[in-house]
Amino acid sequence: MEPGARVLVTGAGGIAGVNFVRALRASERRYYIVGTDFNKYHLVYPDVDLRLLTPRHSDRSFIPRVAAIVKEERLEFLHAQPSSEAYVIAEHRDRVPCKVFLPEGRVMKVGQDKLASQKVLQRAGVEVARTVSLRETADIRGAFSELGSPLWVRARHGAGGRLSLLCGGYKEALHWVELWVLRGSKVGEFMVQEYLPGRNVAWDSIWYDGKLVTSYARERLEYPFKHISPSGITGTPSVARTVVDAEVNRVSVAAVRAVDPRPHGAYSVDLKGSASGAMCVTEVDCGKFHSTMPLWGYIAVKHLGMPWYANLADLYVRMGLGVAPSRSIPQTDLLPEGYYLLRDMDAGAFLWKEDGWRERVL
Repeated sequence: MEPGARVLVTGAGGIAGVNFVRALRASERRYYIVGTDFNKYHLVYPDVDLRLLTPRHSDRSFIPRVAAIVKEERLEFLHAQPSSEAYVIAEHRDRVPCKVFLPEGRVMKVGQDKLASQKVLQRAGVEVARTVSLRETADIRGAFSELGSPLWVRARHGAGGRLSLLCGGYKEALHWVELWVLRGSKVGEFMVQEYLPGRNVAWDSIWYDGKLVTSYARERLEYPFKHISPSGITGTPSVARTVVDAEVNRVSVAAVRAVDPRPHGAYSVDLKGSASGAMCVTEVDCGKFHSTMPLWGYIAVKHLGMPWYANLADLYVRMGLGVAPSRSIPQTDLLPEGYYLLRDMDAGAFLWKEDGWRERVL
């Protein structure tokens, strides 16, 4: 095994962090990995060499603590898995004494605000859902008058379907917003969008100095515990299928270039099909991958026999350390279509195909 770099993974105890560490362990390189998290219980999960607690990203001591860990452990590269932590680190990258592979903080700020990114995408001609922003609850009635029903009520910030609900009418949407206002949210945190009933697609990509290195897409088919979630969405899918779709690729590339003229790092795009079948962008997350991206990379090299670069976590770290990408890597459709990833709590994870073939991957 080749020697690898000394890497810090923040948010290592979350699903995405655990997947990222697992993917690095599948590399032909031996990485020394330090994992951090603010949750002492979650920090038990990842296969790291050293586990360390940090404050939440919103704590003023977060950056000093991360910087101290980098110095003490002589770390060469930092991967911040949660977008909240990635944004804070991007804003203070001059205080973190190691390499990162993140877009500029101003770009990540736009990506974290779904309403702001929606406006940027619309100006660039990228298809999006018709949207009404809220300043006061009285605006909800106007949204239904303008857009019809049902409508999707969602928060401008956050992941995992935060504060989202499909509402059939004005009163339902009003009560939903009022409930969360009572719990401390602001009316202006909400946006109301037309409901897009079509396919739910996730697209992950790596860019280097403005050029697309590689990408792949998958369709989300089911979510865990959807029956007890008001929105039916719980952040990460329990059933997803790899897809090859030229239109998904075209729209996603255009979306990334709209929010960042010179993309550099990881970018994930969420798309939803409209009633007419058009693929509309619902979110562009700059600086992070979707939670199962590293797991698909692990599967690619461990179960599908693909080249090392199909392990996107490994490719990402190498490029973040300054290794220029090879021209032989396909820019789109990195993973073959038709593979389903089935996963659920305490049930493991399986790769499955329509002909009945299956293989346990976790």
